[in-house]
Amino acid sequence: MTRNVLIVEDNPGIGELVSMHVAELGMTPVLCERGDTGLERFREGGIDLVILDLMLPGMDGLSVCREIRAGSGYVPVLMLTAKSTELDRVLGLEMGADDYLTKPFSVAELAARVKALFRRVDAMASAPTVEASSDELMLDGLRIDPVRRRVFINDQEVELTAREFDLLWHFASHPGRVFSRVQLLDTVWGYNHEGYEHTVNTHINRLRGKIESNPAQPEFIQTVWGVGYRFRE
Repeated sequence: MTRNVLIVEDNPGIGELVSMHVAELGMTPVLCERGDTGLERFREGGIDLVILDLMLPGMDGLSVCREIRAGSGYVPVLMLTAKSTELDRVLGLEMGADDYLTKPFSVAELAARVKALFRRVDAMASAPTVEASSDELMLDGLRIDPVRRRVFINDQEVELTAREFDLLWHFASHPGRVFSRVQLLDTVWGYNHEGYEHTVNTHINRLRGKIESNPAQPEFIQTVWGVGYRFRE
């Protein structure tokens, strides 16, 4: 089945270039030049990946990404931007983007990122389906349902982004094991984001703010100074 890739980019040259290379990967490009019309097209359905510029007319890319993540279901988002500061990267990823590509970028890098995102989607889709009652994890008021991708604290549901859930489930599936930031980027993000180690810190801080009673003294996701993080045994 052909995959449909929504490209929201206001620069005609870049938009056509990305569309051409998406087509060369065997996918169908759907090009929009405004943020608001791109969001409307996404909401019509049938989109398997969104390649989203940060600076757009009508609605900026961060707002579009936030609206996409506010809906049900999961569709990967790759953000494109001319900005390259750590703050801009973190903002894009914190809004729910799965990956971040700074202009100018090579065709090979674009292809690698797109393929990596679809590998992650395929891995999620091929994960064995089991009964929730036998696959849930429960620990001191924290309950994680990996089948429905839902998290509860003392029976109150906690809203997590797709990336936050993946990060939490990865930790919870390996209690006591210490992971470095680079390992987490490779395993959870599915791609070695060179220089993105601070993004891991930001995601963990946000995750702690949602699941820990006292984020300053976390019970579940613990810091191992000089090494990384672990989920308590």
